Formats: sequence, C-alpha cells, structure tokens
Amino acid sequence: MRISLKIWRQANPRDKGRMVDYKLDEVSEDSSFLEMLDLLNEHLHEQGEEPVAFDSDCREGICGQCGVVINGEAHGPERTTTCQLHMRSFRDGDEIIIEPWRADAFPVIKDLCVDRGALDRIVAAGGYISANTGSAPDAHATPVPKENADRAFMAAECIGCGACVAACPNASGMLFMGAKITHLGELPQGQPERDARVLKMTEQHDLEGFGGCTNLGECTRACPKGIPLNVISQMNRDLLRTGFSV
Repeated sequence: MRISLKIWRQANPRDKGRMVDYKLDEVSEDSSFLEMLDLLNEHLHEQGEEPVAFDSDCREGICGQCGVVINGEAHGPERTTTCQLHMRSFRDGDEIIIEPWRADAFPVIKDLCVDRGALDRIVAAGGYISANTGSAPDAHATPVPKENADRAFMAAECIGCGACVAACPNASGMLFMGAKITHLGELPQGQPERDARVLKMTEQHDLEGFGGCTNLGECTRACPKGIPLNVISQMNRDLLRTGFSV
C-alpha cells in the first residue's frame, strides 16, 4: 500500500505545533498501525530527521498507552485500541490524519504523546478500598451476587486509555470515572469508602480541567472495551445519594 500521512508534530509542550505531511510506500495491509509508524520512523531516521514520538507499551490492547486520534476518531475506524488496529482497515492511496488526544487535561508532551497523569490522580483520589493486612481471606468468604460480580468485572475492563475523553466534545472523563466507581461500588469490599470515593473522584475530575457530561454517548462509542454509558448513571446516583457531603 501507498499512503499519505498528516501527523501532528510538536517538539515540546511550549511549541505551537503543526501538521506535517509524509508519504509512505510498501505498507503491508497485515501490519498494525503502530508497525506502520515504526516503518515511517525508520525512514525518518535514515534521512536524519527526528522520528515521530508516540506512546505504546503492551501492543496487545491491554494497557491503552497507544491512543491517538486517527481521521478524527479516537483509536481509528475500528472499535479497538490503536495497537490492535491493522492497515487493512485502510485502502491503497488513503490519506490518514494522526493527532494526539485533544483535551486541556491531557497536555501534549511531544508529537503524539500526551500526559494522562490526570487519570491517575483521579484514581489516587478515591479509586481504592481499605483492606485488613495479614493473611488472605478464604475464597468465597464474602459472597457476591453474580449480577454484581458480572457488572464489577465489566467496569473493571476499563484500561484508562482516555479515548472517552478524546471522543467527547466536552473532553469529559465521566465514562472513565464512572467505570472505576461502578467497579468498586458493586463489591462488598468497596462499600466503606463508597460515598467518600465518588465525592473525592468527582472533585479531582473537575480540578484536572475535564468537561462535564451532556450524555452525547461519543465516549462509549469510542471505548475499545465497550464500557456502557450507564456507569455514568451509576456514578450520578452515588453522588446524589451522598447529598454532596460525607
């Protein structure tokens, strides 16, 4: 395949940044999107040019570090992570526009790399449970109804990639936060901090500069793990239950 690329280049957080055009030949349709970027960087290195900086780690669709906006869509045209997207999703001669996540809460570090530490700080604010130290409890010592366990497992699939934020016109992190709150709120172990959790995490969400949710649903459509919109409803119910004070 021969493709044309328009990639966001930004040397550092203070740089204004710009779109730069590249041409790439002999791209295998069986290669992953990140392998295509690797091929581009090999050519740039051979030409003495600065390679394109982008994040990746597991390349197995687990960690979510690879997220970029491709032709205006978070992670691209398929419902998967960028590293699991393959070039067969495109056609010979296509132009592909690649940008970093766009959100005030995700400042650009360099090129396609953004700082998603805001998500970590939301989790640190309340996404944990208290647990007694010592030996592990016996299996099934605390029964959990299957419906609650299934819902907790579903919410726990969130990998914190930030696609929900990138897809949302308001740059809201509510789907991410709703998944974390629902995950722990469905389990007996998550009950002691339940009220404090939702208050602290929503407060941190707003402090980080994320926007509010207006129920457009773009977040769940972009989520590679299919986290449903109703986790936001669960979060809102928990928040209302607290009366906004602990």
